[in-house]
Amino acid sequence: MPRYALKVEYHGAPFAGWQRQRDQPSVQGAIEAALARLEPGAHTIAAAGRTDAGVHALAQVAHCDLARDWTPFRLMEALNHHLKPAPVAIVDCAVVDGDWNARFSARERRYLFRLLARRAPATHQAGLVWQVRHSLDVERMRAGAAHLVGHHDFTTFRSSICQAASPVKTLDAIEIATVETGWGPEIAFRLRARSFLHNQVRSIVGTLERVGSGAWEPARVREALEARDRAACGPVCPPEGLYLAGVDYGRDPFA
Repeated sequence: MPRYALKVEYHGAPFAGWQRQRDQPSVQGAIEAALARLEPGAHTIAAAGRTDAGVHALAQVAHCDLARDWTPFRLMEALNHHLKPAPVAIVDCAVVDGDWNARFSARERRYLFRLLARRAPATHQAGLVWQVRHSLDVERMRAGAAHLVGHHDFTTFRSSICQAASPVKTLDAIEIATVETGWGPEIAFRLRARSFLHNQVRSIVGTLERVGSGAWEPARVREALEARDRAACGPVCPPEGLYLAGVDYGRDPFA
């Protein structure tokens, strides 16, 4: 039974998240339904990350097992045909070893968070960015973010319903940059780690926004981290600016 890796792009707005839901639309459910159109029967796929409701993906990675030998191109084309009109696309496909696992073989996840800082309502970018109506100081946010890079107990930045066994994680990098766009100043937050806690990225970005606005001093981020208390966190920002941007496996399965 051959195993296939799928690189998946999706707009998260219509979905209750990646994970299959009994009575709500999910990205996993949409892909499994498309697979059932190709090979009748139940299908269960696994992914590198279980994104929440409203969160997008540029390069989610999943794997599936099929009875037939498909060429990757034909499988990609067939799935995209049956995924219509859902805002989900298989952008790459590859045959992988039977013990390769989209979740457990991953060495690093990369997330992008897009923040638009302008007063006028977003039009073309609505639903794709978090909009704030005031300017932000990127240097202050970088100073605050520096306290979070490394191996820490991230209890403060962890959802109360997080199911991870431990709040201790290693955050490899947070990069914050202003991106010049035709629709206003956009700030891109890029975070890298082997794995993340539930709501960790949104909690971090919401806290750093408070620093950038001047409401928090950068040193308060360290104090919040050391408090190991969810109440010490800044606001959790909304999901629409968050993207699963990539997954590293050491050796790229799509190369």
